[in-house]
Formats: sequence, C-alpha cells, structure tokens
Amino acid sequence: MSRMPQPALTVQIRKLEGALRCRLLDRNSRSVELTRIGRELLPTLQRTLHDIDAIVVDSHAQSAGRFGTVRIASLPSFAASLLPDVILACRRRNPGLGFVVRDGVASRVIQLVRAEEVDLGITGGDIAEGEIESLHQVRDRLCLVFPNTHPIGRRRSIKLQDILDLPLVLTDPATSVRAVVDAAFVSLGKLPVMACETTYMMTAVAMVRAGLGVTILPASAREIRAERGLKSRPIDDAAFVRQVSIVKKRNRTLLPAAQAFLEICTAAMK
Repeated sequence: MSRMPQPALTVQIRKLEGALRCRLLDRNSRSVELTRIGRELLPTLQRTLHDIDAIVVDSHAQSAGRFGTVRIASLPSFAASLLPDVILACRRRNPGLGFVVRDGVASRVIQLVRAEEVDLGITGGDIAEGEIESLHQVRDRLCLVFPNTHPIGRRRSIKLQDILDLPLVLTDPATSVRAVVDAAFVSLGKLPVMACETTYMMTAVAMVRAGLGVTILPASAREIRAERGLKSRPIDDAAFVRQVSIVKKRNRTLLPAAQAFLEICTAAMK
C-alpha cells in the first residue's frame, strides 16, 4: 500500500484505537512502542492489511477484464462451431480468463440465464420473457441433410413442398430447430412424416446415414459436414430460418470479462 503522511497516519491509528476501545501504541516525546494488546493484535492486523491489498489487486484485474470466469450457456450447434474460436480469441487477449460452457436446447439456455447460473446465453427462437434481454441477433438458415444418392439432391432448389412427404429424422420439440420445422408444416396444414425423433443432432445425422430418412439442421451445425456420404442444402423457404440471440438477465451488469467475450462473440456472429 502507498505510504501515508505522518499526521494522517496518526489520525487513522487513533480512530482504530477508538474503534477497538484500546490503546495500541505508547507514545512519548522520544519513542513510540506497541502496547501489549498492540503486540498481540499485530499479526491479525497484518493479515487483514494483506487481504485488503489482495482484494484491491484482484478487483483491479477483474475491472480490466484480465481475470475471472465467463459462464456461457449455448445451443449445441454454436457451442461446437462458434465458441471454440471466440474463447481462444478471448484467452489470447487475456490468458487469465477461464470459461464454463453449458450446452443445451433453447429452453435450457433461457432457464440458466434466468437463474443467473450463467452470465450470457446463446439461444434460438423468439425471446418472449421479460426477464431476458437480447443483446445481439442473427439469422441461421436451416438445411436439409440427405444421402448423396437421394433423388432430392438433383433439384435446383429445395422448398417446403419438396419435403412434405419425406420421412424425417427430427430433433425433439424442446429444440429451436424443431419449433421452426413444426411451424412451417403447420402453416400448410400438414404434420411432418416422422421416421425418428432424437435429442442430439449427431444422432439425427447417424439415423440419416443408416437410411431412416432425411433431417433438418441449422447451417451453423458442424454435424451437417460430419459424414462424407451425406449432403446438405439450404431449404429455399423464408420459414426455415431461426433467430439466434445472445442474451443476459435483464437489469444485471456484466463483469468486464463477460463484456469482452460479448464483444468478440458479436463480431464473430456478423
């Protein structure tokens, strides 16, 4: 800690003695010595000053965004594709940062943000909750994933009408992708022809590879490029686009480290 002028130091010591209701120093015109109580309290006071110094140093580091843990909840498609590069960029700038990633479906992301178990969320679909604030939005086009030999691959463009009667492998209704697919079919008064329902996109891809049907996944998903024997094509229909948002709990201040992550992530999503 910085040195304090002698008169100011004397005033502070007298205030401390008043608060403790005991004399810490014996003073005379030639010397100043610790009292017995002062000698007994000295180790405790030294530890307290050391702890205060550490708090000041840590708070300055956190305020500068050089230290801390950023907690993120994310859709699996973005957790596997976007987040590794964003986190790497953050750590290159500030190696002292740590990260916790919770990947899950859109409803789970919102739940974690609402409960303040994470600082930020990357979620899909419309944000209808008053407790959640959207900080940045992008649009993620959905693609049809099918075997190389499937006849639909010969079409110049793939529209909703082209897949109405195809057996589909779809992710479960809690996912933002499934919500988009169901809404598109309902708009035509149809229901998807379900061949299989899965939780994870990689499982859906495996089912397509096995020949159970075709699947619909977001363009951001690495899974659409995971199998050499499969192709993916955008669905040429305005309904097959999901909104993806970076969100936080409304009226909550982000830590500087989380704010730095947000800036890098926003730039990467443009």
